[in-house]
This record gives sequence, structure tokens and C-alpha cells, in this order.
Amino acid sequence: MDGFKKRLGESVQLRLSVALSLAILTVAIVAGVFAYVSAFDEAHDMQDDTLRQMAKLFDRQHMTLQYPENGAADDDEARIILQYLADGSKASGDDDAGTPLPFPTTLPDGLSTVPIAGEAFRVLVKTTAQGERIAVAQETGARDKDARASAWRSVLPFLVLLPILLLVVSDLVRKLFRPIAMLSSEIDRRDEQELHPIDEHHLPLEIRPFVVAINRLLNRVAQSMESQRRFVADAAHELRSPLTALSLQAERLAAVDMPAPARERLVPLRRGIERGRQLIDQLLTLAKAQSTATCGASTTSVHEVYRRVLEDLLPLAERKHLDIGVEIEQDARVCINEIDLTAVVKNLVDNAIRYTPAHGRVDLTLKRESGQALLQIRDSGPGIVVEEQERVFDPFYRSLGTDESGSGLGLSIVKAIMDRNGARVKLGFTDERARSGLCVSLWLRVSN
Repeated sequence: MDGFKKRLGESVQLRLSVALSLAILTVAIVAGVFAYVSAFDEAHDMQDDTLRQMAKLFDRQHMTLQYPENGAADDDEARIILQYLADGSKASGDDDAGTPLPFPTTLPDGLSTVPIAGEAFRVLVKTTAQGERIAVAQETGARDKDARASAWRSVLPFLVLLPILLLVVSDLVRKLFRPIAMLSSEIDRRDEQELHPIDEHHLPLEIRPFVVAINRLLNRVAQSMESQRRFVADAAHELRSPLTALSLQAERLAAVDMPAPARERLVPLRRGIERGRQLIDQLLTLAKAQSTATCGASTTSVHEVYRRVLEDLLPLAERKHLDIGVEIEQDARVCINEIDLTAVVKNLVDNAIRYTPAHGRVDLTLKRESGQALLQIRDSGPGIVVEEQERVFDPFYRSLGTDESGSGLGLSIVKAIMDRNGARVKLGFTDERARSGLCVSLWLRVSN
């Protein structure tokens, strides 16, 4: 009960359904009582009219009365008794078993209710054209029984239609609130980058102010995120020039004769400058990948992207004596901008080369699966544990226990580009049984 009260206090739909149901029940009960009473009274009026018609027919046809010798009729309750009122004083007993009945001879003309031997009778007294007074009577118990049956028949439609009406009202309320549920589902399915306004034209007028307020909030959030991305891009762009100048000065300094200790210290300095340049480049790439502005719709050859990426990164693989293989069943043109796909594949292959031990292996594969192109980059490195396979997509997050230098932005860039293009990325193991090696799977839509 407490749970229902809590839901009743929290749900407008439930409150509306309960309120309408109670209103319908109240109206139905009042209408049912009124219909029952009206039908009951109408049945009594019709029974009184029956008594009047019998008396009028007796008078018009100048009939004479003969009382049955065997007393009462077969159906005592349903019988209508017709007798001369004066014969009431000649009744053989003080009960209603036979006729004539002991009606008082002083009854006035018209309708009245007379008790006879503990039973009530509805009696109509009429004076005929010959001056005789007759009594037409019926037992009130039989009259009430017939009246109740007639009244219940009039109330029966209420009893049958009331549950149907409650179900219809409940279904209508649920359908009226369906746009809210659909709106909630639509917003829930949105990606964190999808901040475009909600279309409120197809929604009820009562919900539109709420949706307009949400659209304004989405607009403010989009502006805030755009400002942050612009700040990151501007900051990275401004830092690129001084780092480039430092790199040039370090190269010039390396060409100068200097003591061996100074040259040893120059080596890590140049490495640090190079890491700073790579970090800035990745920051610019991430800011571009997270931008809501997308490139025009285009298709890209996976084979061409693989070839271009390997041409750029092959020197890094040769330094570590890695075996890089490409396995393509059939080339596919996927629905993604060439620059985006190149950035994704290049980041993944660069990570595979960096984290794969010397004399290891890196494989790039392409095959079709369920109408989509499945791109996979596998390596023979240590892989990423299952607990961290979701966290590594966060910016600047790096797995512990690795000696390779990096910024922790590569997989963030991959995830941002894939999300922006409506594609899917998943991490796994190259060797599932040994739980080793990283396998990155990309599902992209194939152009027709």
C-alpha cells in the first residue's frame, strides 16, 4: 500500500487514471441508483395502470363475477384479484387463500394499500356504471418482485459497461502520455555529442514549454562545450610555434661541439620536446574529432587508408623488427570521411607498434559482417585487461605498468571520431584463451 501511495504521489499518469476512474465510478453509482429507483417506480406505475385497465374493461363489458370454487389460483403471487367490494364482508376466512378477500367495504374509490392476513395488497376501488363497487387487487410482494427485476435489467448495462469504460479510460490515458515516454526514450538514446534541439512541434501544447526549456539548456551546454574545445584548440595552436622553435634550437645546439655530459643531457631534452609536439598535435586532433561540425558525406577505401598508414608508420615498425601483415578479403568503401578514417587507423596502428615487443606482430584485417565492414587491428603485445577496456577511452588515461611514453589521447580520438560518424568500436584480446594481445574492432557502414 505504501508503494502504491508513493507511486500515486510521483506519477501524474497514475493520478489522472485514478481520478478519472473514481469520477466514473461515482457517476456510475449515482446514475445506477437513479436508474434503479426510476425503473422501480415506473414498474409500479405500470402495474397500477394494469389494475385500472382491468377495472375499466370490466365496467365497459358489463361483466359478471363468479368466484372459483377451489379457492386461490395456481400462481398466488402473480394473480390479480377482481371482486365486488361488498363481498368482502362475506369472505369465508380472514386470510388470502381464497376469494373473495375480506377487504373493508368502506374503502374509498382509487388506489390504496390494504393488509390482509399479514400480506399487503394494492387495491383499486371503482364504482361501475351500474352503481356497483368493484375491487381489483394484487399482492404487493409480487409487484415488488417484478419491479425489482425490471429495475435490475435497467441497471445491468451500467454493470457491464463500467469495467469496459474503466479499461478504455486507462488505455486512453496511457496513449495520451505516450509522447512523453517517446520523448524520454529519444533523449535517452542520444549520444553525449548530440546536442541538437528537440523537435517540439509534434508534442502536446502542455509539454512544449518544458521541451523549449530543455532546448535552451542544450544550446547553452553546446556553447559551453564548443568554447572548451575552441580553448583547447587555440591553446594547442599557440603552443605549437614555441615548441617548434625549441625543437629547431635543440637541433642547432646538437650540431655544436659540446662536452659529452652536455650532449647526454641534450638527448632527453629533445625527446621531451618531441613528446610535447606530439601531445599538441593529438590535442588538436581530439578537439577536431569532438567538434560537432562533421565533414560532408563521403566514402573511403579501406585498402587505400591501410596503405597510406603503413607507408607513414613502417619505419617505426622496422626499428622494432615487427612483422606487419594486411589481410583483406575484398576492399570496401565505408561511409566515413577519409581524414577521419586515416586518423583512426593511424592512432590504432601507432599504439600497436609502440606497445608490441620487438620481433612481434601487428595485423590489419578487413572483412564483411552482417552488411557492415569489420576492420580489426591486432597486435601481440600485452593487451588491456577487461576492467580497463572502457576507461582507456577517457582522455589522458593510460594503463599502469607500461614503459612506453604517450599522452593517453590516441584511443580518445578514435572513440570521438567513431561516435561522431555513428560507428562502433570495441576492444578485445588477440588471443582470447591466453588473454594477451590487443584486438581493436571497428564496425563501419558500407556504401552501396
